[in-house]
Amino acid sequence: MGKTTDHRVRLFVLFALLASQGAATEHPNIVLIYADDLGYGDVQVYNPDSKIPTPEIIRLAEEGMVFFDGHSASTVCTPSRYAVMTGRLPFRTGYQGVFKGVEGPCLIQSARLTLPEMLQEAGYRTALIGKWHIGATFLDRDGQPVYETSDASGPELVAHADLTRPIADGPLHHGFDTFFGTIGCPTTDYLYSYIDGDRLTALPGPVRDRSNWPQNPWTLDFREGVVSPDFDFEEVDMVFLEKSLNFMEEQVTERPEEPFFLFHSTQLVHLPSFPAKSMQGKTDAGPHGDFIYQFDYTVGEIVKKLEELGIAENTLIILTSDNGPEVTATREMVEQYDHNGAHPWRGLKRDNWEGGHRVPFIVKWPAKIQAGRTTDIYVSQTDLMHTFAALVDYDLPVDAAEDSYNFLPLLLDEVSEPVRPFLIHHTHKLLLGIRQGPWKYLEHQGSGGNDYSQEKIRFARRSGTDWMAPAQLYNLNEDPEEMNNLYDQYPEKVAYFESLLKTIKESGRSR
Repeated sequence: MGKTTDHRVRLFVLFALLASQGAATEHPNIVLIYADDLGYGDVQVYNPDSKIPTPEIIRLAEEGMVFFDGHSASTVCTPSRYAVMTGRLPFRTGYQGVFKGVEGPCLIQSARLTLPEMLQEAGYRTALIGKWHIGATFLDRDGQPVYETSDASGPELVAHADLTRPIADGPLHHGFDTFFGTIGCPTTDYLYSYIDGDRLTALPGPVRDRSNWPQNPWTLDFREGVVSPDFDFEEVDMVFLEKSLNFMEEQVTERPEEPFFLFHSTQLVHLPSFPAKSMQGKTDAGPHGDFIYQFDYTVGEIVKKLEELGIAENTLIILTSDNGPEVTATREMVEQYDHNGAHPWRGLKRDNWEGGHRVPFIVKWPAKIQAGRTTDIYVSQTDLMHTFAALVDYDLPVDAAEDSYNFLPLLLDEVSEPVRPFLIHHTHKLLLGIRQGPWKYLEHQGSGGNDYSQEKIRFARRSGTDWMAPAQLYNLNEDPEEMNNLYDQYPEKVAYFESLLKTIKESGRSR
């Protein structure tokens, strides 16, 4: 009798497991392709005058849905990535700027639910390939966090770390089953080494200077640092691409019943512009043009692999960027090639004007999204977490994704109205902007980011009105270039937005 009961229990467990696997396969695979410093005007879908061919992104747009009003949460990379991972506005951390080298700790607290953790609980296999850049804990030779035992920075802080030790508090500790990439900006941040899981793939050699690198305006962002022998600056994104393609193939081959989430986080197109050898000369727009073309190629290769594996139909692809285009890249592209990566908006990376955070945002899901759709409804990258929660029927707790809204009904063409009551974004200085309908309010003077009195950015200066007002109010329907500050003309709207921002700051949430 006991053995029969045990057998029935085992059968019940087996059937339950099979049923759960069947349910899991109904969930789509999710691929998030996250560019770095790719501007709205860099992509032909958004800028027909772009000097760089982007045929693969055009194809993605034609077969999917284009958002003309998609936004990063911040105007620089570290906080924007935090927002994607948590569904929470990054100004709430109080951290200003971006991480460099082996700086830490991770911005994401251990108790905070992340997007990949949520998907893990829903049965997904999760992978981050590429750039992390949300901070981690490197240990010194005594096993203590380097940020607690040294006041050094740059290469000196890297030298203080024991790079043979596992890296604590990184991607594997916040929801990713697999990580291959770099802790910071791959070719900019003092430690030029790949990390597989929580360890370097090879220890770096001595500090390397810039003397033997190509000398052009697009390479000046390279910082001197230590380089591992397996790290080729020109091939970094090709390595990332190969790893992502292999992950998808292994997933389908070895775990066909299990959906996956792939976060492909590129160095493309962050300076320095080191296009792969096979990509050099592909455009008539110099090294940075080739770099943007390489990003387009990357998109095409990921889509092609999904099609080859027979899983493209039920895979949700999202393509977007962490902020607008870099100052140096934009200036040189404008002056040398008549190409404006921020077109048609005012502002660049770091700025609270539209060019700093309005970015490409394209979604494809053949099983559910009708091809060729477009929308002018605004969405934020903080909304990815709530949207994915709805996608997998996950009940978000009250202390998670506090600033995230669900735009799944918009993808499924079930609504035609905004899915969030307002849009919030901010600069690396934690200066906030808020948008409701056509009205946009900036709680500060000027760009909130770049110093437009500097010669290097004068090319992007635009004349306007009422620069002495303490804040800025624009109607984007009438003034999309944000030239006519209406602060003094609509005091009631100014008071409304100031009150709303105060509530959002003090309440700890906007959802």
